[in-house]
Amino acid sequence: MSAPPALGVHNAVEALSGRVPLSGALRARLLGGGVSNTVVLVEDATQRIVLKQSLPRLRVRDEWLADRSRIYREWDAIAALHGVLPPGRVPELLFLDRPRYLYAMRAAPEGSQDWKTRLLAGHCDDPTARSVGSTLGRIVRGTWNDPALREAFSDTAAFEQLRTDPYYRTVASRHPALAPVVEEWIARSRSRRVAMVHGDWSPKNLLVHPGGVVCIDFECAHFGDPSYDAGFILNHLVLKAFRRPELAGDYFRLGRLAFGETRALLPGPALPWFEAATARHLAFLMLARIDGKSPVEYLDEEPLRDRVRRLAIHLVERRPRTVEAAVSAAARFLPRAAGVAATRLP
Repeated sequence: MSAPPALGVHNAVEALSGRVPLSGALRARLLGGGVSNTVVLVEDATQRIVLKQSLPRLRVRDEWLADRSRIYREWDAIAALHGVLPPGRVPELLFLDRPRYLYAMRAAPEGSQDWKTRLLAGHCDDPTARSVGSTLGRIVRGTWNDPALREAFSDTAAFEQLRTDPYYRTVASRHPALAPVVEEWIARSRSRRVAMVHGDWSPKNLLVHPGGVVCIDFECAHFGDPSYDAGFILNHLVLKAFRRPELAGDYFRLGRLAFGETRALLPGPALPWFEAATARHLAFLMLARIDGKSPVEYLDEEPLRDRVRRLAIHLVERRPRTVEAAVSAAARFLPRAAGVAATRLP
């Protein structure tokens, strides 16, 4: 069977034809699809539509293959969360084209900007961090031990291919002394099947606009350990502190705020373990973004990368049980750590 045609600017309008009413004045442009997808925005006089197609091989230096049917899971996850989150937090879905491994959705409001871009530009606003944290908390609380969701999202193949193997297991292979603790943590986390997990809860997948935040890119979604997402977003904020140490205090404040909002919405059974698990994921994810298959692109100087590496190994070995302890440790490893205040969680 031949491969379906690759999505691009040249055929995006054709993919919409007959499925979505379009006016005559059409424009199509390629958006950043990360390393695992092709994403095209189509606009006419009245609407903005995004088409997304999964790739069989990811755009990274190391070979990284993934099952393209993960796009179906993403569609299903967004549909499921429409019943959990307030209106506008996830995109409006239009249609799924299974043979071509693509789907269409309404674009985020015009002028939206991903949180990663805003953060690196120095826009460190508290309301966005609170919204990100509360959205994650709502997902955990709204899907907690839901039997239908547990059954529907029991398949973790995409998460294993796109996260566990290229992140955690690659770290284990490149740091053999840490391999036993990495494998132990993979097993521990895998045993927690309690709520929906986004799997890529990154600032690049959180689109900020005056009305709030839109969450995208659910291709790793599954029913599992939601502390992974809490550690994932915290990791990105800590890494940005190494990119822009003069803003470290702001990034750490946002991390504390986001986690505080998530924690406030957790169901009671999650409280005894969730924070310690978040800190544990933070340690491994930090190392993964330095020595895994998808190193963070804005930390490209080896002395800086080595600071992060040493911090990550420190956290792996010390096993902090609170977010505050992990963030305070990060401050000590910064190039200019002296100016970073160690305020407490709200």
